[in-house]
Amino acid sequence: MATADSAHNPDRSVSAAIRGELALLGREVRSAPDRAARLLDPEFSEIGASGRRWTREALLAALPTFEADDEPAAEVGEMSGRLLAPGWVQLRFTTVRGERRVHRTSLWRLGEDTEGGERWRLYHHQGTPAATG
Repeated sequence: MATADSAHNPDRSVSAAIRGELALLGREVRSAPDRAARLLDPEFSEIGASGRRWTREALLAALPTFEADDEPAAEVGEMSGRLLAPGWVQLRFTTVRGERRVHRTSLWRLGEDTEGGERWRLYHHQGTPAATG
């Protein structure tokens, strides 16, 4: 059950979702499915920029294959967030990798952790290719 402070405080809620999103975009988490699993909601879904639909299980299996070690990380920009309702945060941001620019939207949900605490987890993500320039 979400506490009043963590579920209702816009600044804390948005900050927690941003930290989680940036962690999921980092190589350390993407290369370790067990670490990524802690940040994905049990009901996670995604519609990728390619149009592919992802389940939690499929994404966790594929994450380590998404980036080569010599490939530059995606640049993240224009990130903003807002508390939609207690326990729900929406993030909007853009990623750029080479010539590929993608507008992204994520929904984060606050829920109980397996250790008995609370954790913000990515519930749904969508990427939409954007025009460059």
